[in-house]
Amino acid sequence: MIRVVLADDEPVVRFGVKAVLATAGDIEVVAEAENGSEAVDRVARHRPDVAVLDIRMPVFDGLDAARVIRECHPDTKTLVLTTFADDAYISRALGEGAAGFVLKTGDPQEIISGVRAVANGGAFLSPLVAKRVVDQLQTARPRPLATQRIAVLTAREREVLGLVGAGLSNAEIAARLHVVEGTVKVYVSTILRQLGVRNRVQAAIIAHESGIIPG
Repeated sequence: MIRVVLADDEPVVRFGVKAVLATAGDIEVVAEAENGSEAVDRVARHRPDVAVLDIRMPVFDGLDAARVIRECHPDTKTLVLTTFADDAYISRALGEGAAGFVLKTGDPQEIISGVRAVANGGAFLSPLVAKRVVDQLQTARPRPLATQRIAVLTAREREVLGLVGAGLSNAEIAARLHVVEGTVKVYVSTILRQLGVRNRVQAAIIAHESGIIPG
């Protein structure tokens, strides 16, 4: 079972997300929180695989909670719940270690897919969130064209980057490419270094920008 701590200040949202996750069969919500401080406490207490965090919460917001969880409990991955109104927070979220972004108003299956992806070491971006993130980042500051950025990568590295952008874990990429997982880890580390990014989510955004996500 994938163990989840769920944090949102709106009880009805927590109820709905918990109900969606319950349909997965392999996901269990082990604790709930109504603010970021409680989320950090619940993570410390339950050591879940994934913390699902709303961005806008009292005391600590979801991004503050994501930063503390990344620093203090790195084995717990974070999946951020967002809405279009949260665009201004996205660039900050990328630096706080969030492994995925899911729209509250999107397809409920995306929440399940996102939890599974980040629990397995992958990154996950809802398609609409990915577009919104790219638009927001491009508006915030001029960026080199994604196609130019990935030009430094070999064909195999671009293939791996596309699979990272699709939300696959290292193990899933290894199975897809018929290589061992250790080889994929080396590829991913090289890709992050070559692109000058800090985490898989930032790499996934470049993959979306450059249009190399496999169909």
